[in-house]
Amino acid sequence: MNRHIDIGSFIVALITLGLFVAALFTQGITHDLFLEAGVFLVSVKIIVMAYKNSVEVGQLNEKLDTILVTLTKKSNQIANKAGGSQDRSNREA
Repeated sequence: MNRHIDIGSFIVALITLGLFVAALFTQGITHDLFLEAGVFLVSVKIIVMAYKNSVEVGQLNEKLDTILVTLTKKSNQIANKAGGSQDRSNREA
């Protein structure tokens, strides 16, 4: 299964789809069927929104990791420069 869609969302979608199909065969095309279709579409929309949210969080985590690596490199460079200048001043004294 895709890592962005959890098993609970998948089960809810299957149950909702099953109930929608059952309502289609038992009630035919009536007003109640449109209500079932609305419930199904709301469930699908929530699952799609959760998927998009998961993808966006993954992209943000990648960007934050890149920023963290860059900041670590810069702080190491600054520490090395500061340490080098302190060593020279200690040698001169």
